[in-house]
Amino acid sequence: MMNAGTPQLLIYTTPTCPDCYALKRWLAQQEIAYEERDLTDPLIAEEAKTRTGVRVAPISIVGDQVFYGTFSSQKPGLMKALGLSDTQMETSEAQP
Repeated sequence: MMNAGTPQLLIYTTPTCPDCYALKRWLAQQEIAYEERDLTDPLIAEEAKTRTGVRVAPISIVGDQVFYGTFSSQKPGLMKALGLSDTQMETSEAQP
């Protein structure tokens, strides 16, 4: 799914988070592989807090870049960090 030149992506999510679902749906549409960690596990939540300084979902990490907040607020930064073009972004926005 992810080519060798694409940075590795780690996401922290919760099972009931609408923005987490939106993020994962978009990543699937873009065929971007990711590692997911569940923030409902107290050890994972503490790991995320220590690593990022925030307690929100979703949290996305690409290399040393951290994105958090709503999916729509994360998306432009993720596009850049993942090396996706504006054309890909327009195509993904046109899809439901």
